[in-house]
Amino acid sequence: MKEIIQDAEDRMKKSVDAVTEDLGSIRTGRASAALFDRIKVEYYGAPTPLNQLATISVPEARLVVIQPWDKSAMGEIEKAIQRSELSLNPNNDGKVIRINIPPLTEERRKEYVKLAKDKAEQGRVSIRNVRRDAMDTLKSFEKDGEISEDDLKRAEDEVQKLADKYVAKVNELLEEKEQEILEI
Repeated sequence: MKEIIQDAEDRMKKSVDAVTEDLGSIRTGRASAALFDRIKVEYYGAPTPLNQLATISVPEARLVVIQPWDKSAMGEIEKAIQRSELSLNPNNDGKVIRINIPPLTEERRKEYVKLAKDKAEQGRVSIRNVRRDAMDTLKSFEKDGEISEDDLKRAEDEVQKLADKYVAKVNELLEEKEQEILEI
């Protein structure tokens, strides 16, 4: 029974981690290295994550500097950024790529808040699915006589508390992201 609860908690943590990663990739008005986590660059014929080809730094609130370790990859890095859904224009000076992060328009802010809410809802659904799976497994154990009705009730309460805790965490992450997006 403890294994079921532990497994459910591990899976709920993974759901929260996925939401954290998804929200990190949503653009805000400020510069962030996390914006570029999902960008893949065509490097010697293989799609390679940008952060494995270059150092990404944020020297100012609205500036990202990308310094490739292999200067021959500059053009491909630039193309990958232009093709991304970030809508950013990189400036290549031959040594580094500078990207100015323009302030978001009100319309784009609303779009990004909506996207963040969708990502958070996906996380909440995932957590509820884990809860449902754990509850079903516990009920089958009780039906097979492996655990008593009292143990079932206690375990279900514990699983419900875990689900509530992780849903609250997702809501907290969403709230932080919304404030970040709406910040001018």
